[in-house]
Amino acid sequence: MTCLTKAAAMIVSLALPFAQAASAAEPLSAIGKGEGALNIVAWEGYAQDDWVKPFEAKTGCKVNRKYAGSSDEMVALMRSGGGGQYDLVSASGDATLRLIYGHNVQPINIALIPAWTNFIPALQGPSFNTVKGVHYGVSYEWGPNTLLYNTQKVTPVPTSWSVIYDEANKGKITVPDNPIQIADAALYLSKTDPSLGITDPYELTQPQMDAVVTLLKKQRPLIRKYWALASDEIDLFRNGDVTLGAAWPYQTNTLQAAKVPVADTLPTEGVTGWADTWMVSAKSPHPNCAYEWINYVTTPYVQAQQAIYFGETPANTLACAEMDKQQAGSCKQYHADAGASYFDQIHFWKTPLKACGNGQSNCLDYGAWQRAWQEIKG
Repeated sequence: MTCLTKAAAMIVSLALPFAQAASAAEPLSAIGKGEGALNIVAWEGYAQDDWVKPFEAKTGCKVNRKYAGSSDEMVALMRSGGGGQYDLVSASGDATLRLIYGHNVQPINIALIPAWTNFIPALQGPSFNTVKGVHYGVSYEWGPNTLLYNTQKVTPVPTSWSVIYDEANKGKITVPDNPIQIADAALYLSKTDPSLGITDPYELTQPQMDAVVTLLKKQRPLIRKYWALASDEIDLFRNGDVTLGAAWPYQTNTLQAAKVPVADTLPTEGVTGWADTWMVSAKSPHPNCAYEWINYVTTPYVQAQQAIYFGETPANTLACAEMDKQQAGSCKQYHADAGASYFDQIHFWKTPLKACGNGQSNCLDYGAWQRAWQEIKG
C-alpha cells in the first residue's frame, strides 16, 4: 500500500478484534459434490498451472486466483464483499489470528484431511491456526526470509543483514513493503545491540520499537524500491536495478532459472520466516471445492511440486521422498528431511499483540506496527 490515506484506512479496517471470541461454528461434516468453482487468495507462486490444471480436471472445480502482495492485503480481501467473495486464503502467521478473531474464516474438520496425520507435529495444531483445540486452517508450506544478492556485483559474499543498512549500497537495495518487515530489523538489532533487550522480534516495547524505527528511517534513503509482489523484486534484479534484497527462496529460484547471477543466504543474525495455512472463508460460496483443494495440495506429490517450485519446506513429511523423485537432492536442499529441528531455527511471522510472552502487557500490537511502518516510509 503506497498511498498514506489508503494505508491509514487499512490500519483501521485491519485492527485486530481480540476482544471478540473466536468463532467456533460447525465445520463441514462431509465433502459433497464440488460446486464447479473455487476462488483463491494466495501468495504469488502458490497456485501455478502445474498443479491447478490437474486439480481442475480431477474435480471440476475451476480455480480463480488472486495473488496478494502482503498479509494486510490478504486480510482485506478476505473481508471484502462481506467475506463471501473468496473461498480460500494461503494466510501466513501474521494474518491467521486476525482472520480467526475477525470471524472471517471457519473451523476446519481435520477428519476430512487425510494428509494431516503425516504433518510434522509442530504444524498439526500450531498456535497461529488452532485456538482452544479448534482448527481454523490446515498448515501448508514454510520457509525463511533470505538475503538475496547479485553474485557478480556483491563481493565478498554477504554474511550479515548489515549490508541492507549500509550507505555504500544506496539505491541498490529492495525490501518488502510490509509492516512485518519491522521484525527483520528487530531481529538484527537483537544481535547487534543487546542492550535493547529484544528477545522476540514480534514482541516490542515502545523504546524497542523506537530503536527499530530509527534504523529503518536511516535505511529508507538507501531503498531503490519497496516491493509488493515477488515479481516486483524479480524484475528489479533481472533489470539490474538492485543488487541486494530481503527475499523468499521463490525469487532466487525464478531468477536463477532465468540465468540471472543471484544467490541467497541466511545471515548470521538469524532469519524470520513464514508458515502458511490454507483457511476457508466463513462465507465460502464453494466449501466442497475448498476442501477438495486442501486435500489435493497436501498430498505428497503436490507438496513436493510446490516446495521445489517455491523453494520452501512442505508440512507433509511424506513429501520428502517425493521431492527427490521429482528433483534429486531437493529434500535435503529445502530441509524437508530435518523437520522440527530446522523449523525451530526460524523466527516465524506472528501477529504482534500487546501481551508480551514474558507475562507483561507493554508490547505494541499490530495496529502500532502498521502506524510505525507508515512513519518509516514517510
